Amino acid sequence: MEIKRDRYLNALIDRMHNGLIKVVTGIRRSGKSFLVFHIFKDYLIQSSVEESHIIEIELDQRKYRQYRDPDTILDYIESRITDKEMYYILLDEVQMLKDFEEVLNSLLHIDNVDVYVTGSNSKFLSKDIITEFRGRGDEVHVYPLTFREFMQVYMGDVYHGWAEYITYGGLPLTVIMKTEEQKINYLIRLFEETYIKDIRERNHIEKVQELNDLINILASSIGSLTNPSRIEATFRSVVHSDISLNTIRLYIEHLKDAFIVSEVNRYDVKGRKYIGTPLKYYFEDIGLRNARLGFRQIEETHLMENVIYNELKVRGFQVDVGMVQKRSRNKEGRQEKRQLEIDFIANLGSRRYYIQSAFSIPDQIKEEQEKASLLNVQDSFKKIVIVKDVIKVKRDEYGITTMSIYDFLLNENSLEL
Repeated sequence: MEIKRDRYLNALIDRMHNGLIKVVTGIRRSGKSFLVFHIFKDYLIQSSVEESHIIEIELDQRKYRQYRDPDTILDYIESRITDKEMYYILLDEVQMLKDFEEVLNSLLHIDNVDVYVTGSNSKFLSKDIITEFRGRGDEVHVYPLTFREFMQVYMGDVYHGWAEYITYGGLPLTVIMKTEEQKINYLIRLFEETYIKDIRERNHIEKVQELNDLINILASSIGSLTNPSRIEATFRSVVHSDISLNTIRLYIEHLKDAFIVSEVNRYDVKGRKYIGTPLKYYFEDIGLRNARLGFRQIEETHLMENVIYNELKVRGFQVDVGMVQKRSRNKEGRQEKRQLEIDFIANLGSRRYYIQSAFSIPDQIKEEQEKASLLNVQDSFKKIVIVKDVIKVKRDEYGITTMSIYDFLLNENSLEL
């Protein structure tokens, strides 16, 4: 049962022969290795590349253990290059290679090689790529399965699929597991035995309980405005911990580096400037978020918002939380200012969309509430409300489009509907 990941395959194809190291990053178990060593390799073979010109080394496997030495692997690769045709070098778990930065930089000096590498989050992160390769690395970030990819293999209708997806998320192995017990145990163990272990070892963290408490606090507050100071107050009042503000900030950075959570800034639409705090945090995989809370807090409203955010990121958008001010008069006739929130401002090049996540709009009062912030944006960019209800895509007299979450997620061009 193979899940097509055409977006990432096309990203690799677009980067072929560009003279850079193609670095495939992503949260653990998101499908990075499968993408490179199966999907991309199959593409190369179908494109008439001879298998002798594809050099594969999976450094986490014992049979490739000798190639963790930098001189040994360079000698081996050079011995495989016997003509002037292009060779494709695929390296998995490259962080297990000693002095891997020097090895990869050495490969860049060979004219007829094209290099693709994957690495685990414990030692091989986006900021490392920027530091070590200084413009010589080209990153392709692989996310867990989108709902559209999930539905390729889900044996049921989209409504039951949605319920499954917002509970157990989109890690590929989770999707193909047959029982709820398997999924739950896998996600809980994966978080504890892999992600937490990675973060602890990489950053030499001793306050493990505080790290776990922070993850739980963030998991409980997805879609809510917060900041490290508010989190510190929660630690003091609820957890009864004296963890410092600087430690909280540092631990949040570790979670972001490991691709577990994303931090979203607020943007003042009318003032055209970013607002420092508060911020919002979302999880890269909903299933992992739910596992952290023992699958006890399945609030569909917030989870839907998280899914929309992840979908926008997968589509390549830079995403902010929007804020607009609305002026009105109170009962005494005095003018008042109110801040209205726009869930997402999605930017990609010259394109911009203002998006509101509204789980349900049962009446006109609720509709007016959800659209109030959008109506106070004075530019001509498209404004969209996404609802859980099954409806036909419609546009009102103010130009605001309302669509179902299913239309939004299952149609890659849904923002143009």
